[in-house]
Amino acid sequence: MPLWSIDVIVVLLSFAIAALFGKALVPFLHKLKFGQPIKVEFGPKWHANKQGTPTMGGILFILSATVATGVGFVLYHFFGQNIPDLLESNSNLAWKMLSCMVFALLFGGIGFIDDFAKVAKKQNEGLTPKQKLALQVVVAAAWLAVLYFLGDRDTTLNFSFFSFDVSFFYYPLMVLVIIYLTNAVNLTDGVDGLCGTVTMVNMLLMTMIFSILEMQEMTIYTIAVAGGCLGFLVWNLHPAKCFMGDTGSMYLGAAVVAAGLLTHQHLVLLLVSLLYILEALSVVIQVTYFKYTKKKYGEGKRIFKMTPIHHHFELSGFSEYKIVITFSLFALVFGLIGGLLVIYF
Repeated sequence: MPLWSIDVIVVLLSFAIAALFGKALVPFLHKLKFGQPIKVEFGPKWHANKQGTPTMGGILFILSATVATGVGFVLYHFFGQNIPDLLESNSNLAWKMLSCMVFALLFGGIGFIDDFAKVAKKQNEGLTPKQKLALQVVVAAAWLAVLYFLGDRDTTLNFSFFSFDVSFFYYPLMVLVIIYLTNAVNLTDGVDGLCGTVTMVNMLLMTMIFSILEMQEMTIYTIAVAGGCLGFLVWNLHPAKCFMGDTGSMYLGAAVVAAGLLTHQHLVLLLVSLLYILEALSVVIQVTYFKYTKKKYGEGKRIFKMTPIHHHFELSGFSEYKIVITFSLFALVFGLIGGLLVIYF
């Protein structure tokens, strides 16, 4: 069986599980009254109409990606080669893939705790920022330690055209990258279908990149996440029947950054994830400028109508569908540029 056909089976299986399981999960979340509290100051006023839409829908693609990856792994080693002894060095990629799955699941767990606290309190605040940050730092540091144990000890920053070794500083720097990018993905989840669609594009691009790098076992996971996102969109495209919640967005953020860092192609990671990076950067710019102008002039001023920047476009008259299509195409174009760098550099 060709390896590409296994990826096709994996993506279709992941899509089917996420799409079909939603028939049970969405009504169940309704029954539990696990609705998303909406705070209109964090989004356009008409988002108040989404009050009560079930959250934690990210469980759909978390389940589907996990099951489909497991099936794909078995198929890959049954049809592609003999099942390896996982203690042998040549099986490190399998362990790394497993570490990425667990890493993403742990971040999804942090999001679940946050979501559960929100619905329990019936408000838009769950874990405090300090609590969330502390948990994220611990999980990020632990994952990097696991990679080190598995022999991934390259501390070179690779920007395709040039690279340099930062030695020990690589690890605290990557913790910062993990924290920034996972939370950037979380911020992207503010319009129906946006985070799911952009991440589906991201994971398809990463599947292509891992194929070019001949890291076939990682393609199983990335294509499974892509299929899960597609299945989730059955329930999340506008008007959304459920939201992924922090459960889903934190999981996807971890999956995105884990896949990107495993390539050790840092400029490629930047390009493939540029949409997320700009979403978070718009918030940083807005808050910084507001505080600066308030201190200097006594009144805070804004650069964007609202952040993250997808809300700026929404308030500028873009429909939710138009935002999803525009942002996804942006992610696709820059991701393809990243793919070209892998091929030629």
